[in-house]
Amino acid sequence: MSDTLLQVDSLESGYGEIQVLWGVDLAVSSGEIVCLIGSNGAGKTTLLKTVSGLVQPWAGSIRMEGADLTGCTPDAALHAGIAQVPEGRRLFRTMSVRDNLLMGAYLRPRKDPSIPRDLERVMTIFPRLAERANQDAATLSGGEQQMCAIGRGIMSRPRLLMIDELSLGLAPRAVELLSDALVEINASGVAILLVEQDVMTALELAHRAYVLDRGVVKLSGPSAEIEKSPEVREAYIGIT
Repeated sequence: MSDTLLQVDSLESGYGEIQVLWGVDLAVSSGEIVCLIGSNGAGKTTLLKTVSGLVQPWAGSIRMEGADLTGCTPDAALHAGIAQVPEGRRLFRTMSVRDNLLMGAYLRPRKDPSIPRDLERVMTIFPRLAERANQDAATLSGGEQQMCAIGRGIMSRPRLLMIDELSLGLAPRAVELLSDALVEINASGVAILLVEQDVMTALELAHRAYVLDRGVVKLSGPSAEIEKSPEVREAYIGIT
């Protein structure tokens, strides 16, 4: 892979007096899909929130393309090229699919001529969104809502798209469609950091993987090697 895009070093963070991350090191290079796997409570969502500025770090550093983002605000992270698709999608209720997508471009100049082109691109990647452009986003199926949430992230023109729980609560066919879309998005030049409890889906999609356990990175490496790890196969895949 090419140059490092995101570099996280010795990161510690948590909530109140509860420490969740303990010295996490992680990197994502341009053109990569990297997955972060681990059980519930391992600290995966906290890591994404700390990178995107929603949770403040206690120690360590976060750099994006060499620029220091440690302790930055969420809008600064977005300006730096990091977009997060949150767990549960968090779409704007009562707003149409089209307006939800446009909310992803809110930091861009209102008359930016590339916004309509990006909107058309999102609807090309996700044809179902084009069919439902004027529909209340809250009435979409779970898979369609996830498409809308990912599309909203793309509308910010990120260089790194972070997705928290791609497949949560979705039917296998919806996961398949979303996975194909992520491959297409990645091929267009957007790096992806994917948090996913469906370990097989994550490892099939990603170039590299990190295994997070109780706030500590236990394993990292190429996805094919992580998938063969006896520890991972027993703990997360159910194969010994």
